[in-house]
Amino acid sequence: MVCTPAKRLLQRATLTALLALLPLAAFSAVAGNLAQYVRDDHPDVYTVVKGDTLWDISARFLERPWLWPEIWQVNPQIENPHLIYPGDQIGFEYVDGQPRLTLKRGSAGRNYRMSPGDTKLSPQIRATPLESAIPAISLEAIQGFLVQNRVVEPEELQAAPYVVQGESERLVLGAGDRLYVRGALPDSESFNFVRKGPIYLDPETREILGREATYIGLGKVVAQEDDISTMKVISSRERVQIEDRVLPTEQRRLDSTFYPHSPEGEVDGEIISVFSGVTQVGQYDVVVLNRGTREGLDVGHVLAIYKKGALTRDRVARETIRLPSERSGLLMVFRSFEKLSYGLVLQAERALSVGDEVHNP
Repeated sequence: MVCTPAKRLLQRATLTALLALLPLAAFSAVAGNLAQYVRDDHPDVYTVVKGDTLWDISARFLERPWLWPEIWQVNPQIENPHLIYPGDQIGFEYVDGQPRLTLKRGSAGRNYRMSPGDTKLSPQIRATPLESAIPAISLEAIQGFLVQNRVVEPEELQAAPYVVQGESERLVLGAGDRLYVRGALPDSESFNFVRKGPIYLDPETREILGREATYIGLGKVVAQEDDISTMKVISSRERVQIEDRVLPTEQRRLDSTFYPHSPEGEVDGEIISVFSGVTQVGQYDVVVLNRGTREGLDVGHVLAIYKKGALTRDRVARETIRLPSERSGLLMVFRSFEKLSYGLVLQAERALSVGDEVHNP
């Protein structure tokens, strides 16, 4: 499988760990005794080091890493107990028969430095930790999927304003170029140039779930006359072409972290597409699911991936049957739309593919 630069970046930088900033109650949808998920070989104390990941650390204690928030013991005596730093010590203990993880601050979470000029004619001292807190999951490698790529109704993309020509009759344009767009543009400070991507269909019901609007670049309006707008290309991921569509830039708040947790309701879905132009799905690939917010899926939900059982011939009964599906990995939803979602594959025990199932972990 080809390892793209984005994938290599994700392997180095993504999933840098730990918890939090959300209250424990947000993760309370776990049934049963949590002690059954504790690893037999768990450490009593673990010291966090730079480069640790959520899955590495939580997997030292739990067989199901996404259950970490369920046993996190918030210490009210520690400032910002949800923030974890290299050098902090994570302790394991039982309280009333239930497992708990506790925090003991290391030097990185206690020591501070003053920024240049902090004491110059200033009544207060501005201080920052020597080392940044370890986030749950970095957005860096999947930033493009979070803001730029989107799924819309096919009719919306078809009716959107479109590029008719570039300045000086140029057909292909990049950053710094000017071009002409036909169609009524809504009020917006900036716009995305997008290209028609695939139409997603539910493999069972054949319902149209949406159309991919593939991000091409960013632009702004510099002049407008009737239904023709002159726009300047501010930046581009690839060359803008005639017939590319123009949509207002989404106004979305991006948190710096995700908080993996189990869905509250039952989820039964399927992987219907994979990005990066590959056919086999592996760790850190981005996939499209045929389930969205209307089915209760939201950002941070962790799902188990099941390799769909192969079709085989029953020679006795003289019929074709499908073998049972086998659990083969985990993914986390990082963006959800009404009818489908984008997911990041966190674990892959074998090669996965389009058509594999997703269920509650």
